[in-house]
Amino acid sequence: MASKEIQYKGHSFGLVYELVNPSQPDVLLVLHGWGSNKEIMKQAFGKTMPQFKHIYLDMPGFGKSSSEIVLTTGDYAQIIKLFLTALGVETKIAMGHSFGGKVATLLAPPCLVLLSSSGVLVPKSFTVRSKITLFKMLKPLGLQSIRKFFVSTDAKGMSQTMYETFKNVVNEDFEDNFAAFQGKALLFWGRNDTATPLYTGEKIASMIGGSKLYPLDGDHYFFLRHADFITSEISAQCK
Repeated sequence: MASKEIQYKGHSFGLVYELVNPSQPDVLLVLHGWGSNKEIMKQAFGKTMPQFKHIYLDMPGFGKSSSEIVLTTGDYAQIIKLFLTALGVETKIAMGHSFGGKVATLLAPPCLVLLSSSGVLVPKSFTVRSKITLFKMLKPLGLQSIRKFFVSTDAKGMSQTMYETFKNVVNEDFEDNFAAFQGKALLFWGRNDTATPLYTGEKIASMIGGSKLYPLDGDHYFFLRHADFITSEISAQCK
């Protein structure tokens, strides 16, 4: 495990990362989802694809990487570009799960791998909409202490900075960004995913010309069960 300090918008970000197969020239960057960290991605893929140099990164504010300012998905992409430049590498493949898929898309790699990526807005349930409405009604009364009873599971336990970042990224419509992507794209999705349902993967696949979609059994973390299949397709198609 190593770290790299990156300067962005006048602030310092300490980014913690790990390399696998460091002597290989072709780079595979692996980005985790919201509320996660590099360890779950390494667990799935760290022993696969020995022909690539893997970079497992804790994105700012997650795992052991720091973030002291409110960010957008675009900020995450810019910080990671600076990080890659500091390492002196160019990414051949960027693979991202959920939120990490949006960041990977903005990096515009030659080969993009999306694992149940977020970015297509999913209608909120009646319960969630009701909670949002009630919270907005109570907020002017200065009842910020009750925020923990209203925020989603993904947002609980966050610092205020990361909560504001979460609000920035959670409702982003990324369809134009997917449509603008020009490289090769492989999409893998959990058939029983409720966080980013399969129909959102089908929609993204229809936007990215020449992309391939692979529905697989499982939920939002389906890739933990299908790493061998996923990596065999990457190895065959992202040469």
